[in-house]
Amino acid sequence: MTSLGRLFRTTAFKLIAAYLVAFALFAASVIAYLGWHTQRLVISQATEAIQNESQILEEQYRVGGINRLVQVVSRRARAPGAGLYLLTSFNGEPLAGNVLNLPLHFLESPGWKEIEYVRSEEARGAPSRALVKVLFLPGEFRALVGRDIVEREELRRIIIQPALWGLVVLVVLGLAGGVFVTRRVLKRIDQMTATSETIMAGNLAGRLAVDGTGDEFDRLALSLNAMLERIEALMMGLREVTDNIAHDLKTPLTRLRNQAEDALRTAGKDEEWRAATERTIEESDGLIRIFDALLMIARAEAGQAREAMVVFDLAETATNVAELYEPVADEEGLDLVVEVQPPLPVRGARELIGQALSNLIDNAIKYSRPDLPATRNKVTITASREGARARLVVADQGAGIPEADRVRALERFVRLEASRTQPGSGLGLSLVAAVVHLHGGTIALEDNAPGLRVVIELPLEETPPA
Repeated sequence: MTSLGRLFRTTAFKLIAAYLVAFALFAASVIAYLGWHTQRLVISQATEAIQNESQILEEQYRVGGINRLVQVVSRRARAPGAGLYLLTSFNGEPLAGNVLNLPLHFLESPGWKEIEYVRSEEARGAPSRALVKVLFLPGEFRALVGRDIVEREELRRIIIQPALWGLVVLVVLGLAGGVFVTRRVLKRIDQMTATSETIMAGNLAGRLAVDGTGDEFDRLALSLNAMLERIEALMMGLREVTDNIAHDLKTPLTRLRNQAEDALRTAGKDEEWRAATERTIEESDGLIRIFDALLMIARAEAGQAREAMVVFDLAETATNVAELYEPVADEEGLDLVVEVQPPLPVRGARELIGQALSNLIDNAIKYSRPDLPATRNKVTITASREGARARLVVADQGAGIPEADRVRALERFVRLEASRTQPGSGLGLSLVAAVVHLHGGTIALEDNAPGLRVVIELPLEETPPA
């Protein structure tokens, strides 16, 4: 298909052509009405003037007879800017007037007529058109009174013809403008198509061009670029998960196999077999927990929990989860402080929010164990209202996370040097981040001096919790 053919087939060109046709029809209708109304006005004025002249001539004939009428017609015919006058006998012999070479059949019947004529003072001029009225007078005399309507033709020439030419120019310029606009639109579409083909070929880093004009194509490009960034992030996450599973799960699986092999080689008593079996079950439970966490993260990132979201009180959920960890914190020599400001209605999946909060409290307790038995650190949980958002903070007094590692700590299977000696899989904060993003919130890791503050903000709901 040629470039011109592609241009004509575009929706933009079709819309412009349709608009141009509609506008041309409207303009032509306006021009036609203007011409018709102008000519009607000219004829109306001529008719009124002829009617008045006819009444005057008839009155003069009744008062003074044919002689007086001849004098009146002669005088009026010679006046500057005079209309058309002709007075004849019954056989068509002119008695007075300013019209020459008028065929007799125009005088055979009374009434209104449109004729071509030549004035007596313009014997050699071209014929003109006039609207006339023929009167039959007593004594078989006949009178003709008329007005030149050449103005009608002149108005048509002055108004109608330039308007028609203007309409033609308008159509031509409209088509040229349509071609110009369509070419620009087609260029942007071709750019988007080329970028899309590049992305489909596997280059997820491709992005649609943004001109910075803020038009609808820029808005579409920005939306699609945001979607592409999200898709690229998900694909990168998928690759990272695959790599992390391959590397991070290899160690526990190898350890599980070695334990089973060692039990087969060395265990001889029932107690030894039982201990080996328990270690195998414990290792298997750890693997199951890792896969459960991965599955929960995947579901949260895919948004599968949105259909089950309800409005609930975040303050109540925070209080209930904290109560479950109070014995654990006390056993570890920690004070668990809860400060909430109910109600905090949010829309979400209560179970996922509770799981995310459990992960944060568990990490805070795990990394806040006091170095000295006499020292009692504390873990603080606060839930408050900040404008139109609910703010949930879990703070500890442990070693904290260096600022350079805080973004990386939210990724899957990331375990920092300070946490290598602690049990875990490196998925806790990843799950928290996925749950927060699912609920349209934000998460930030901050310095608690000492320790770590995890700050979560979720949008509040106006509807009270059920």
